[in-house]
Amino acid sequence: MTYMKKLGQGSVPFIIFGTDEAVIIECLMKYNTEQRIKIAETFKQAYGQDLIEELKGELGGDFEDVCVAMLTPPRLLDVKELNKSISGAGTDESTLVEIMCSRSNEEIQEIKELYEKEYECSLEDALMGDTGGYFGRLMRALVQGGRDTDDVDYTRVEEDAQKIFDAGAAQLGTEEAEINSILCVRSFDHLIDVFAKYEELSEGTSLEDAIKSETSSDLQDGFLSIIQCARNKQKYFAMRLNKAMKGFGTDDSDLIRLIVSRSEIDLGDIKDEFQQLYEKPLEEAVESECGGDYKRMLLALVQGNH
Repeated sequence: MTYMKKLGQGSVPFIIFGTDEAVIIECLMKYNTEQRIKIAETFKQAYGQDLIEELKGELGGDFEDVCVAMLTPPRLLDVKELNKSISGAGTDESTLVEIMCSRSNEEIQEIKELYEKEYECSLEDALMGDTGGYFGRLMRALVQGGRDTDDVDYTRVEEDAQKIFDAGAAQLGTEEAEINSILCVRSFDHLIDVFAKYEELSEGTSLEDAIKSETSSDLQDGFLSIIQCARNKQKYFAMRLNKAMKGFGTDDSDLIRLIVSRSEIDLGDIKDEFQQLYEKPLEEAVESECGGDYKRMLLALVQGNH
């Protein structure tokens, strides 16, 4: 792609960018996700070429990755991130937890359909082939996408709080399966009431503190992520963003996924939570951790409104 041209194609202008990265940033930021995806489809119809592959041929590094993510349908981006997390040596459990704990029933169902279409393997089988033990059971429960959507049942709230208490703090060791069955199935509104009731039963100990003392490793991260998403999903994502940028080096894959996937949903609220938690703007954190055209694109997303 060595030239720039604008075509009228239906209601969405179609732009072919040159290799001027500033132009690419400007062009991609003019449109929302739905429009960008339509542009990519129109490009293929008009020129018989894949826009994402063309960009990969012209760009590189983190800037390429963020551009590709912006041109990828949201659930397909989830699918690719999940597959990347369980491919090759080792498993990226934190990404599995983030996606599987924070997506809605409808989004999980779409992810499952796309995953099987993309990789000719069910997501459940893929997860079970790469995870095990109680963490594997957590993933299997979440991949069902069967979280309740009913109104809060206050009788069940008391029962669930008691079950969690009996499974953990009230006995030596923890019956993770009992906790798993409640955290993975009940609605977030229901769980918030369960957490409050649990704190009454435990005489002031939060469920988060109990889980930290009773469980460990990936299972602990999974349980805590569900609790955090139920309490305040935007705060959870703010914490994930901070984790991607703190310490030595930056987890650019996490940073790109989080900013791109939330940019048209609740990134404004996430920015507010980030400011409150870390007493600095998200933009400042990105500015200090990233560089070049990659930084400029991320900042445009963080600051932009579609």
